[in-house]
Amino acid sequence: MTEAKQAPSDGAPQPKRGVLDIAPYVGGKSAIAGVAKPIKLSSNENALGAGEKAREAFAAAVSSIHLYPDGRADRLRAAVAEAHGLEPERLIFGNGSDEVFALLNQTYLEAGDNIVTSQYAFVAYQISARACQAEVRLAAEPDFRADVDAMLALVDERTKLVYLSNPANPTGSYATGEEIRRLHAGLPAHVILVVDEAYAEFVTEPDWESAFDLARTASNIVVTRTFSKLHGLGGLRVGFGYAPLAVEQAIDRIRLPFNVSVPGIEAAIAALGDEAHQKASRDLVAEWRPRLIQAVRGFGFEVLPASGNFILIRFPDAKRPASAAQDYLQSQGIIVRGVASYGLPDCLRVTVGTADQNRAVLDALSEFAAR
Repeated sequence: MTEAKQAPSDGAPQPKRGVLDIAPYVGGKSAIAGVAKPIKLSSNENALGAGEKAREAFAAAVSSIHLYPDGRADRLRAAVAEAHGLEPERLIFGNGSDEVFALLNQTYLEAGDNIVTSQYAFVAYQISARACQAEVRLAAEPDFRADVDAMLALVDERTKLVYLSNPANPTGSYATGEEIRRLHAGLPAHVILVVDEAYAEFVTEPDWESAFDLARTASNIVVTRTFSKLHGLGGLRVGFGYAPLAVEQAIDRIRLPFNVSVPGIEAAIAALGDEAHQKASRDLVAEWRPRLIQAVRGFGFEVLPASGNFILIRFPDAKRPASAAQDYLQSQGIIVRGVASYGLPDCLRVTVGTADQNRAVLDALSEFAAR
């Protein structure tokens, strides 16, 4: 976070204390000057885009965009509940899962409270918590994995939420089902465990488990998912959380009306029924993620184990730093994500792209390694 930038007290309107200390979120770069169509692998988007059924549903929704959406998103609620075997009344819908995090923080945090998350966790948890004047506590991540004991050690009577990315962005690591259960068991009853499963559909490790089943009988677990990754609907901003009914009802009191758009609702419903597109998206990542890891390691760079639709590459050699690699890739028309803002200045995050895009990345990194 940046240093305090509180404006002088000259009578002009002032934001509440702490807001100007928050570093605004900066998304992955999407353009290169002079390059008409760069290869964008900076935002973990679905390289195949949205499926045909979702695109058709979006186009059909044009005739209804003069109407407000269903504020409860009841048709989408029913579709998600059926697809995942969940109780529809326990679902929270948001403008992406980011809004679900913000709603949780706004509902449960007061000034002086705190959230606990891991060292390299997705920064969206922190931004809205700080906006609520809450403290953010970061547990160290040995070997770039969330450490259950380190997280539990930071929990106290003012902790209201514990956030766990599973799989994690940007590291690509994951927590096992046993670790999730141990983390939950170690939390006081007043603390909500939020398990962010944005990349769940790309996990292939046998000891990974969704937290949906654990949340079914717990009074203090929320599991979030998004339509931005597997379903390729990042531009429509649709996400949801599966929460205890009491949590859903509390959040519904402050959730802005009509927070999921008509096209978003229709495209998301269609995407849930497009099993062919889902399979193609998973298969692309399952094929190319290990190929990318093996090849990049062969160039002499370190690649962390990966469970999402991206890989994280480390460039520990000061003669070939991550910044130089990023600049070289950009010179070849390829945009990847530097993650210095996460405390990982020697790393680059690279989305798994199409076959042609992946080959272009490997060609460029091979050339960079030979320099």
